[in-house]
Order: sequence, then C-alpha cells, then structure tokens
Amino acid sequence: MELGTGLFTCQQRPDDDRSMSEIYDEMLELGATIDDAGLDSAWVSEHHFLEDSYLSGVMPALGALAAATEEIELGSCIALAPLYDSVRLAEDIATVDQIAGGRTTLGLAIGSNTDELGPFGVPHEERVDRLVDAVRTVRAAWSPGELDYDPEFHDAGPGVTVTPKPAHGVPVMLGGSAKPAVRRAARLGDAWCVPSSLSLDGVRKRVEDIEYVREEEAIDGEFQVYVIQHGFVGDSREEAWEQMRDGYLYIQRRYQEIFSGETVDELSPERKTELKEQAIFGTPDQVVDELSAYRDALGDDIHFIFRTYHPGVGTGQMADCIRLLGEEVQPRVE
Repeated sequence: MELGTGLFTCQQRPDDDRSMSEIYDEMLELGATIDDAGLDSAWVSEHHFLEDSYLSGVMPALGALAAATEEIELGSCIALAPLYDSVRLAEDIATVDQIAGGRTTLGLAIGSNTDELGPFGVPHEERVDRLVDAVRTVRAAWSPGELDYDPEFHDAGPGVTVTPKPAHGVPVMLGGSAKPAVRRAARLGDAWCVPSSLSLDGVRKRVEDIEYVREEEAIDGEFQVYVIQHGFVGDSREEAWEQMRDGYLYIQRRYQEIFSGETVDELSPERKTELKEQAIFGTPDQVVDELSAYRDALGDDIHFIFRTYHPGVGTGQMADCIRLLGEEVQPRVE
C-alpha cells in the first residue's frame, strides 16, 4: 500500500484571519513536510467561485508544489475536465511534470455543480463528452510528434506539435462512484479515484467491476486504485478527533452546499455522527488497523490518500500529523 495525503483546498474559514498568501504558504510548507516524511504523494483539489476561496488554480498550485518537493507524486484530485481547453491542459500538465521531474498524475472528473460550469460556458449535458475528449487530447498531445487527434471541443488545426512533452508517461486518473463513471475509468483511464463517501464494501464491488471490464474487453496496462478518506493521527483517538473536527466538519458543510446548491448553516447532528463514523482517526496503532482493513480487502497495490488537510486546524498540528503518518503508520502498511 502506498500512502499519500492532502487534499489541499486552501479554504479560508470565517474564523481564519490569515491572508490568502499565508494560506498558500501553508500548502507549500506542508507539501515539503510530506516530502520529508517519506510519504508517497500530495494532492490538490479544485472548485470555483466560492466565498472561502477554495483552490481554483490547480495548475499553478501543482507547479509550486513541484518546485517545493523532490520525491513525492503530485496530482489533481480532482481537476474538473469540462472547464479546461484540452490542448492547454496538456501543455500545463507537461510543464508541471517537467518541473517535478516526472512525478505528476492528472486526476479528472466531469464536475456536477452547474454554478461552476455555467460561468465557463460549459453546458451541463456536455460534461462526459468533454472529459472523454480531454483524456484523448492530452494523451495524443503527449505522444511524439504532431497531434494526431482532432479534439472535439478545440480546433487545434493541422500540423500542431504540443510542447513540452512531459518528463514521464503521466497517468490519467478518473473519478466518480456511479457505475458509468467507474466503467469509464476502467476503459479510458490509468487509475480510478474512490470518493470518500463510499464504504469499504462499496469500493470492493466497484474494483471488482473494473477488473471485470478490463478483462472482458482485453484492456492491457497497469491500473491503479486510489482510495480517499478523511482522517488524522494523534496521541489519542480523542485528541485526533478534537484536532481535525472543526476543519473536517467545515469542509463537509461546504461540500453539502456545493453539491446541493443550497445554503447550509449547520450540519445536522445525524450527519455529524455519520461523518465521524466514516473518518479514520486516532493513534498510529488505530489508524494502521483501519488502513490494514482496506489493504486486506483490496490488495497491496492500492494507493491510499489519507486526507489530513482540514482548513484552519493549524499548520503545526497538520505537520505533526503528517510526520506521524510517515514515521509510525506508513512503515506498517506499505
């Protein structure tokens, strides 16, 4: 099992009086901490037009993290494919990959929030087609020579050679939990990203479906499963929950607003209980036990993205958690 962390969202909670520059500095400091801790990866997330300044500039953030780190895999989890000019996306990721020395993974999804799609001029019904077109475009653009694919949503014209080429073969990870999204990842992607809302049993069933599709359709090549779950590591279970709670519940409230389109002043007591039960937190021993359950169910080859970045909980606390992950958790689950 590989073990990474993030997802950097760079949100500014109402009770956080720092500047956005300071919050971005925190991302880079924690990125370097992840690298120093010997973990495997760090990830950024994307949303737009939100009052808490949720990270929208995925490519600049990845470029900055590439310059601030040396060893870890860096990726988008998840970039909203329909919002991008696919040729420019290919250029940007190739540039980041060159800065990183071949450590980049491109995670993409269709997006579901009309409030984000509309201002970019993207019709809701084109989301899937734009995602598929983006994957085909970036792969063709990264191949040697001229672009041999005609993008449906970008008139690249004949004779175009996209440069630079990436430093390595950038894997394309696709997100989504519905059956069509999972099967699309199996057919089109190099990896699938598991939403944190899925139970372990739900993850296992979808992984079996991916394996079935790839075998039935004779799809060759390696395929990576990335599992996301929120959590925290501390000296006790109570301390870990206390440290992550406010930031975790804040981001979950904001997600509920994003995906419902309605204002949510407070999560219901039932929802808070459900979220606490879903998260993985506690001492290193307790976290190892829960991560081992995923490894036992899904195999040794999964990449677990242990989501320890929770807005406003404190840079020092998150850095301590990252170090515990690297020193006391990772050696026991890898």
